[in-house]
Amino acid sequence: MKFARIATTTATTAALALGLAACGSSEPASTSESAASAPAASGPKFAGQTLTVWRLGAPDEKQNALMTDLNAKFKETTGAEVKVQWVPWPDAQAKWTAALAGGEGPDVTEFGNDQVAAWVAQDALTDITEVVKGNPDFQQIPQNLWGYETVDSKIYAAPWGGGTRAVLYRTDWFKELNIEVPKTWEDLVAAGKKIVAEKGKDVDGFAFNGGSDANMSLSPFVWSAGGDFAAFEGGKWVGKLTEPGFKEGFQFYTDLVVKDGVSRKSALTQNSVDIATRFANGKVGMYVTGGWDITTIKEQSGGKVDDAKMGFFSLPAKDGSGPAPAFQGGNDIAIWKDAKNVELAGEYVKLAAGKEFGTRYAKDGGLLPLYPEALAEYAADPVQAPFAETFKVAKGFPNDTNWAEANDTKAVLQTAARSVIEGKKDVDTALADANKELEEILNQ
Repeated sequence: MKFARIATTTATTAALALGLAACGSSEPASTSESAASAPAASGPKFAGQTLTVWRLGAPDEKQNALMTDLNAKFKETTGAEVKVQWVPWPDAQAKWTAALAGGEGPDVTEFGNDQVAAWVAQDALTDITEVVKGNPDFQQIPQNLWGYETVDSKIYAAPWGGGTRAVLYRTDWFKELNIEVPKTWEDLVAAGKKIVAEKGKDVDGFAFNGGSDANMSLSPFVWSAGGDFAAFEGGKWVGKLTEPGFKEGFQFYTDLVVKDGVSRKSALTQNSVDIATRFANGKVGMYVTGGWDITTIKEQSGGKVDDAKMGFFSLPAKDGSGPAPAFQGGNDIAIWKDAKNVELAGEYVKLAAGKEFGTRYAKDGGLLPLYPEALAEYAADPVQAPFAETFKVAKGFPNDTNWAEANDTKAVLQTAARSVIEGKKDVDTALADANKELEEILNQ
């Protein structure tokens, strides 16, 4: 499957979300006759049945409470039980792959929105177009927020929560060390160096992410420098990793370890989950993440790192002109292809991502809610302001079915960065090799 077949999310998505206005009803194409003719679910009809749901990440108190209430409401309305299995984000790719091969998958699963197209290409997801068309709540979600979920005019997932990333930092350390919130790249490095100097060499002033979600941290620097990962030109994907903008952002990011010493050279494969744990243990001053880490950090630190010691700021653009673009992301909910009862699974998707529980899911999980009334509350919230400002200029990775392979499975950029930091390749060679591999993967 190639890019031309995918309905992409436009650059106005962020503006729509922050403008707090719905775009009206979408008009997706019809799905299968069996889905269209399925009767509405009723309580007694599904009594005694059990639905398996995969949630991603690590459950905290809020998420456990959400799932308890959601599943209780689902049982009340359908008669069915729900079995929830939590899958750590770094393990999700392997988990889905095993499920696809072995037929031991869930009925319903959570997804990152940029992963949907890749799994549709492998026939792993069920077409839910009719479920979406028939649900009044879903018609309130801005139409452009369905871009990642729509392939060949069919909808395969429902948006559950939106978001972008900002820099989580130790506000108490900044006050103690008289550090101002960085406004430029130069400020960011200076702040990181001061933290390492005062807190110790085993502390990451600004933590380098080289793990499964590394490109979430790398991309703002690349985009801020005017670079990009790839572009669809002349009917094929053309890698942009060797162009000046990408090289500048990549060089700056690897220099955080090699030249500036604000992150340890011994931790080149850590992902955001690993970094959050170190943050909770007082070993990180700043790193790129989302609001969902706050609750986990408070719990892991035993209350030692609380709300008063944490804050967010937008990763700055190189020249201080405002926030750097960050990934315009979000999480979705979808029906797996092997769902035992597609109708029942559809009822769960409607309830989970509907206005009541969808808004709660986003808020409790540190994401941006997708319904206009809930989004309006975030406009005046100082805690959410960095995400709102960053979301205005947010960008997306190549919307191709093979991006997940390049980003996760093959870890093209992670490998390139490690080769530079470890001194095995210079930047030009590493990016030339990575560019060739990226093009081969995207153009399969």
